[in-house]
Amino acid sequence: MKKNILEKIDKNRLPKHIAIIMDGNGRWAKNKGFPRIEGHREGMKVVKEIVTECRNLGIKVLTLYAFSTENWKRPEREVNFLMRLLKYYLRREKNNLMKNDIQLRVSGRINELPKLVQKEINSACKETKNNKSMILNLALNYGGRVEIVDAVRKLLKDLTSVKTELNTTNLINSIDEELFSSYIYTAGLPDPDLLIRTSGEIRISNFLLWQIAYTELWFTDVLWPDFRKEHLYLAIIDYQKRKRRFGGI
Repeated sequence: MKKNILEKIDKNRLPKHIAIIMDGNGRWAKNKGFPRIEGHREGMKVVKEIVTECRNLGIKVLTLYAFSTENWKRPEREVNFLMRLLKYYLRREKNNLMKNDIQLRVSGRINELPKLVQKEINSACKETKNNKSMILNLALNYGGRVEIVDAVRKLLKDLTSVKTELNTTNLINSIDEELFSSYIYTAGLPDPDLLIRTSGEIRISNFLLWQIAYTELWFTDVLWPDFRKEHLYLAIIDYQKRKRRFGGI
């Protein structure tokens, strides 16, 4: 059965960039009578499986929504556990990232994360920076609106600090989509071709608002800890059935 699903995927028409909103850890734990943190622990195991499978398939970029700017509103105990889990994952999986030739990138307001987490992020990103097979982009302390605000701030700072003979009108007109895209967290990465959201929720939740203008969306009722590579295959197969017109005919 699993092999049959995999055989339906056209390896010549894979999405270059897959983004995933990993939702449902808390509900998974509640359904089983466990504390919410057990859902996050189980969800981290799924991350490893999906990262490995995307790399094996030939996906070039995988972006995972790991911790949003709104997640700080959760109970302190849960947030602290998530930070410890993140630090543990980065430290433990560094060797696997190297072994599988996966480069780690991180998108978000990293400077607001705990210092020990920042240290592990910087170490893993530095060590894997020359890996070529796939980019794993973790969205941490990330929000789509915050990303746009940060990009505007950096852009304005650069434009006002450069000595230029351009008048104000010409300066404003010099800003286009290409320039703006070079200031967002994912600068240099292709926009997602496919966005997957688990848990049955049908919304974007402030994720990659600029980047997903023409992204294909795929929703599933499966909770993230129950998500398997077979579900990934189904999402890719559905993606390959769609005609992407990008506003054209």
